[in-house]
Amino acid sequence: MPFICLCYVLNILDRANVGFARLNMQTDLKLDEDMFNLGYGMFYLGYLLFEVPSNLLMRKVGARRWIARIMITWGIVSALTMFAWDEWSFYGLRVLLGIAEAGFFPGIILYLSYWFPDQERGKMTAFFMLAIGLASVFGNPISGFIMQYLDTAAGLHGWQWLFLLEGIPSMLVGFAVLFYLTDSPKHANWLASEERDWLIARMQHEEETRRAKHNADHLAAMMQWRVWLLIAIYFTVAVGTNAAGAHLPKLIKADFEGMTTFQIGLLSALPHLCAVLGMTVFGISSDRNKERRLHLAAAAGLGAAGWALTAATESPVLRLVGLCLAQTGMMSMLPIFWTLPTAFLTGAAAAGGIALINSVANIGGFFGATILGRFGLWSMALCLFAGALLAMGTGSSTKAKVEAT
Repeated sequence: MPFICLCYVLNILDRANVGFARLNMQTDLKLDEDMFNLGYGMFYLGYLLFEVPSNLLMRKVGARRWIARIMITWGIVSALTMFAWDEWSFYGLRVLLGIAEAGFFPGIILYLSYWFPDQERGKMTAFFMLAIGLASVFGNPISGFIMQYLDTAAGLHGWQWLFLLEGIPSMLVGFAVLFYLTDSPKHANWLASEERDWLIARMQHEEETRRAKHNADHLAAMMQWRVWLLIAIYFTVAVGTNAAGAHLPKLIKADFEGMTTFQIGLLSALPHLCAVLGMTVFGISSDRNKERRLHLAAAAGLGAAGWALTAATESPVLRLVGLCLAQTGMMSMLPIFWTLPTAFLTGAAAAGGIALINSVANIGGFFGATILGRFGLWSMALCLFAGALLAMGTGSSTKAKVEAT
């Protein structure tokens, strides 16, 4: 889990660092607000097109080789973003980054379903997704430091150094995946034989139970109404989280004028630190109470309240508190949400269904930055409120049903 978490930290860092780079990059490339927001969202064009095929391929070739391929190629493309010179090169590199990264997140969610029983999956998914917060807790100050203190070094802008120095680690860890990661429990020689046998038997039993109960092991199961309800819920999260990723440093800079880029990076880390704590609490509580629906709705409601507070006040401190609540609520939805598809999908349907949810719902990510830029903070509050209502509509099927062993 620590190694997978590290991989995801690098993933989030290389996807979202453009939101911090915009503090100077937008001016240097002579991009207006709409151009930059469109470029931020163009990532999802390539991401959406290749998400489902990528996840199905991972199931065929194995997690170890496929995740390594994804990490190495996204690291290369992320580093190449330093060479963007106008809006079209920026758009093209963002599309390529989406293509390179497609399949990583749903692949890991599928991978976790090979290793962790239902009873533990909410907690372990939360631990994995702490990487989102950790990437920003550490990444924003580092990004601010790079942009402030390496600007003009060797004739490069600070944002160019940002893409280069944050892309290289992904390539290196991608090669490490080839030697470290294990495809499935049956290949886990580092487990004692009795532990390995118990885990294989437990996971096979859960898969057979899902198959018998839901008949959801074929690709046709991707068309079930539950899958599309989950897509609708995740759409609201994608809008909010990607809008925050694109605008958070800029919002904080506007509220705390006179601060250096490094100081803005430190303040920008605070909402993500709160999100790390919230995700842990929500994930553990959801597993302990064997309940998903109310936890998911409560997290969405917290996110809506945070955005509403940010929109309703002019106090910089209260606006920062609102951003902390919004980020905590949105991020706390994720570990609970991603236990739901594997509760009723299995086999090829799980691989395709998880990728389908992530790809279609992330259309919200494509438009998130533009929605916030055009319609303001209240639009984010309404979106997360809709997510809370949809979560309540999932019904008792989201309640964890764990058999004692």
